[in-house]
Order: sequence, then structure tokens, then C-alpha cells
Amino acid sequence: MPTQEKIDRVEELKDRIERSTITLATDYTGISVNQMTELRRAMRARGIEFTIVKNTLTYLAAEEAQRPQMKDMVQGPTALAFGYDDPVDAAKVVAEYARGAAALLTIRGAILGNGPAMSANEVNRLATLPPRPQMLSILIGQMQSPIVRLVSVLNGPIQNLDNVLQARIRQLEAA
Repeated sequence: MPTQEKIDRVEELKDRIERSTITLATDYTGISVNQMTELRRAMRARGIEFTIVKNTLTYLAAEEAQRPQMKDMVQGPTALAFGYDDPVDAAKVVAEYARGAAALLTIRGAILGNGPAMSANEVNRLATLPPRPQMLSILIGQMQSPIVRLVSVLNGPIQNLDNVLQARIRQLEAA
């Protein structure tokens, strides 16, 4: 018979899974208490919740949240990082810590929204993407480029006519 505490924990995990834009699963084996406290503090400062979970409770919460693909990532000692804003930011923070001096944190995978489970390599590639504002500016620049070229081509004959007329005006003024 499940205790009320476990039922509440499953409900809390389910809520976090449903609200998050990205959920990252990590292996925290070998991290000291002080390092874990530092990691949680750094993640909290960037809007990411980092929590150690019991696998069985996570399985139940993932089922209730309709994200069964999470079960593949939760094996052994597992800590979950929940990102609620930009998923790239959350992936960057976790990947930076995993590559850090201690390098004791290992990324197992992630779930982006309701999508399929991502491998650790895919999470690391996600972490290398530029920030969202920069991506949007690149996209806008690429969308504007053909339009600017078209305007330039269409403006060419009018510009040439203007040049001929200006030359003729100068010629008549000189005479």
C-alpha cells in the first residue's frame, strides 16, 4: 500500500514533467554533498529545478504524465533537471556542469516536450545551439536576403534610367 508521502511525490513529479519544456536525466554517482548543493544552487539561479528521484516513483509519474519514453533514461541513481523556459538554456547548463572540472555528472538523455527520448549526444548537440534571440535573427536575415536581392534587381533599370537622365541634365547645363 503506497504511503501518502509517495502519492504526493508522484503527483509532484507528474506536475513537473507536464510543465517542463525539457526534462534531462543524469547520473550523479560520485558527486559529494557539497558539489550537489553547488549544482542545485547554480541550476536554481538559471530557472532549472534539479532533483534526485526514486526510479519507481518516476516511472509512475511518467506514465501519468503520458511520457513513457522517460523510463528508458531512468536507470540506476538518477537526478532529473526540469527546464521550464528555453530548452536550449537548460541543456547548456547541465552540459556545462557535466564537462566541468569535476565531470562527475553524466547526462543520460532528455525529453523535449512530448517528443521522443534524446540520447546524451543529442543533448550535447542541443547545448551547442546559439541562444534563441540569435537564432531568430539568423532566421530573419535568411528570410530577408532574397527579398533584398529582388528589390535590388528590380531597382536596377530605374537606377540606370536615373543615371542617364542625370547625365543628360549635366550635359545640357554645360552647354
